[in-house]
Amino acid sequence: MAATQRDVALRAGVSTRTVSNVVNDYQHISEDVRRRVLAAIDEVGYRPNRAARSLRTGRSGLIALAFPEFDVGYFAELARLVVHEAERRGYTVLVMQTLGERGREAALLQRIDRQLVDGLLFSASACEPEDIENSDTGPLVLLGEHDIPGTDRIAIDNVAAARAATRHLVEQGCRRIAFIGRARDFRSDMAEQRIEGYQLELTAAALPFRQVVDVDGYHRANGFAAVTDLLAAKGSGPVDGLLCANDPVALGAMHALNQAGLRVPDDIAVVGFDDIDDSAYGLVPLTSVSPDKRQIAELAVSRLIDRVEGADVPGRLHVAGFELAVRASSARMGSNGGGGGAGGQS
Repeated sequence: MAATQRDVALRAGVSTRTVSNVVNDYQHISEDVRRRVLAAIDEVGYRPNRAARSLRTGRSGLIALAFPEFDVGYFAELARLVVHEAERRGYTVLVMQTLGERGREAALLQRIDRQLVDGLLFSASACEPEDIENSDTGPLVLLGEHDIPGTDRIAIDNVAAARAATRHLVEQGCRRIAFIGRARDFRSDMAEQRIEGYQLELTAAALPFRQVVDVDGYHRANGFAAVTDLLAAKGSGPVDGLLCANDPVALGAMHALNQAGLRVPDDIAVVGFDDIDDSAYGLVPLTSVSPDKRQIAELAVSRLIDRVEGADVPGRLHVAGFELAVRASSARMGSNGGGGGAGGQS
């Protein structure tokens, strides 16, 4: 027999009205009671009648989450946190993938059914303002660097983060630092903001060397290919530090350095971005800019639910925190400049 609200109430030690209030996301419920009821719902296997809930509240209790790629560790880790936060608030998450292509992003915006989902959390890469204006998505919150004016967006300060990462490499004795990860044939607001921070910090440190290396994507293979080409290039002299657009690119870069017989960090120090779980557990743990992913998830879900529940305020940027997780890939003993480096062109 299917579990009922009465079963949940008995397990949680509350009234059936309280269970109903939690299921319908009534806000004037203490967090302790909400947690007990949600735990009891899981324990007894209760499944709310969403059709009835929708008729009562005008909301389905379902929100959509769209990311470019779920095989990129950062998106997978952030999705887990978003799902956890949404469930804590009594919502279920429908997950979708766009591959970062404008056509797929625009099609997704057209397909969103406001009778099915209450709102959309959207990590956009290529869509334009008119794609959103021509859709009827309802409440919308953007995640990441791609900005649509007038829309809530949750992101870290990529320029400041890239400056902090570059400054760390300079402090470790690096003087010829290359950036690995400019998008070759596609749009990447993320990479452009991180390149800006990298260049600003080199200027602040009075270091004239600049080298920005293109990639075809943001996976390990792309970092491996980019650094393999860098090592093969003939040009202005050795590189002694790498700032990579994200951690998969950095992990691929370190593999290329290892294949070439170069030591990390003694010959070349390496820093990545996003601090995915894999980065801390390699043979040489990777230094990485660590966004506060939990804060990003909490801000995103909170802002979206506020709008679902009728908040009518101008959209704006909400900045989450970050820190630099320093590990063996960049931490040089003595910080006096390192060894041989990699050949490259300025």
